[in-house]
Amino acid sequence: MESNELFSLQGKVIVVTGGTGILGGAFVKGIAAAGGTAVILGRNAAVAEQRAQEIIAGGGKALAVVADVLEEADLVRARDMIIGKCGRIDGLVNAAGGNMPEGVLQPDADIFSMNIDGMKKAMVLNVWGTIIPTQVFGSVMAKSGGGSIVNISSVSSKQVVTKVLGYSMGKAAVDCYTQWFAVEVANRFGDSIRVNAIMPGFFLTEQNRTLLTNSDGSFTDRGNLVIKNTPFKRFGKPEELVGALIYLLSDASRFVTGMQLGVDGGFTVFSGV
Repeated sequence: MESNELFSLQGKVIVVTGGTGILGGAFVKGIAAAGGTAVILGRNAAVAEQRAQEIIAGGGKALAVVADVLEEADLVRARDMIIGKCGRIDGLVNAAGGNMPEGVLQPDADIFSMNIDGMKKAMVLNVWGTIIPTQVFGSVMAKSGGGSIVNISSVSSKQVVTKVLGYSMGKAAVDCYTQWFAVEVANRFGDSIRVNAIMPGFFLTEQNRTLLTNSDGSFTDRGNLVIKNTPFKRFGKPEELVGALIYLLSDASRFVTGMQLGVDGGFTVFSGV
């Protein structure tokens, strides 16, 4: 197989949950550029449709689908619609997730009076927002011959990042699930279904922008700490995750499963010294 074919997604239909988000936007563009059909799944119908039309206008293939990753009935309807229009599902990117104010513990807060419900809410979004779509869309892959599932981890699952306890626990659970599920589907379906994760470092999104940057674009104290502990001395750009994503979705990673691929500018390997 030639190298240009090795990383091709030609003919593959890839569902991206959270496809209306910042990282999801980079993902769907990258999938379309690699020849795949990008299924943009999210709760914001206008954004999903706009992104699909932009890809189509550029000569790519895309489909906008509205669904909530925590609502199984939504996802089943979405799955049936995708099968009806595209005929197949070859990949799933579980990009839906993120943080929320209720799952944050501020430094001056009483650590023994944290918002338990908020922590649970952040955990549920990240781990069950990954597991439920995998149940719904993965079942199609199992019946049709296989595919690749890519989850989104975080450096906060490997190192302590203050404040974001609920999010960090959710991503740690995603790591556990990625490994566990990779083994279980391999035991049942051989090498036809692969399950891996991308572990991003710090990228500016709508959810963390105000934590890391001021209104004038300068870094907050927290933003400065992140830059100080990132050897590349900058935040990542969403498009810099695309290479790892295409690798994990394509035949280039046919013997890779249960792995977490870090894209973090060296954050997780730097001791700070």
